[in-house]
Amino acid sequence: MAKTNPLQFMQQVRNETSKVVWPTRRETMLTTAMVFVLSTVFAIFFFFVDQIIRLGLEAYISLAS
Repeated sequence: MAKTNPLQFMQQVRNETSKVVWPTRRETMLTTAMVFVLSTVFAIFFFFVDQIIRLGLEAYISLAS
């Protein structure tokens, strides 16, 4: 692989950065809201799964002792 000097490297970085399609403010806000909503949904789901497992283990331990 050929080595490039720092000036060529910076030119290549600038060229590649110009190709990036940045999301709009609306897209960013929408995806952020989706992340918060899905995180909340999964937190509630895993809370209930954890409670069910806890109840099952407590029942098993009480029967075993």
